[in-house]
Amino acid sequence: MLLTPKERCWPIGVPGWMLYPVTPVYFLQTPTEVVLIWQEDHMVRHIYLTDKHPPNVKPSWFGDSIGHYENGDTLVVDTIGLTTRTFVDSYRTPHTEALHVVERYRIVEDGKALEAIAHVEDPGAFTTPWTAFQRYRRVEQGPLAENVCAENNATFFNYNVEPIPHADEPDF
Repeated sequence: MLLTPKERCWPIGVPGWMLYPVTPVYFLQTPTEVVLIWQEDHMVRHIYLTDKHPPNVKPSWFGDSIGHYENGDTLVVDTIGLTTRTFVDSYRTPHTEALHVVERYRIVEDGKALEAIAHVEDPGAFTTPWTAFQRYRRVEQGPLAENVCAENNATFFNYNVEPIPHADEPDF
């Protein structure tokens, strides 16, 4: 059994977060950004609706994502600056800091589904670019539910799992 870092409360990263369609994802849009909130663990990803990436992007869990709309119905998200602490899939496939992901999100089936396509390039990890596809179905679930990751998260059967994140001192 191979456990992903997500099972121990670590952020998933991009494009790995697209692999968990069971948990609701909420899309919030303002004039300057789209915010994706993944209900499990309350992970938040910001997609800024700007023209370009800032200079000297510091690697982070979800990288630096900029977005724009094509044809009025497709959100195109360009992401760079992803930390190498994340993986691109559920098999713990690593990547380098050169990982570049372009995602396309489009509502289909008369608003009943969301189609997500990710184009992945990383010449330091892959011999060729590749593309992944995910389809989400719309579910009216109500407000965002409280879901705490670190509860009941023990290591069973001697599996090699990531440690649960903790801080030696408060962030505030």
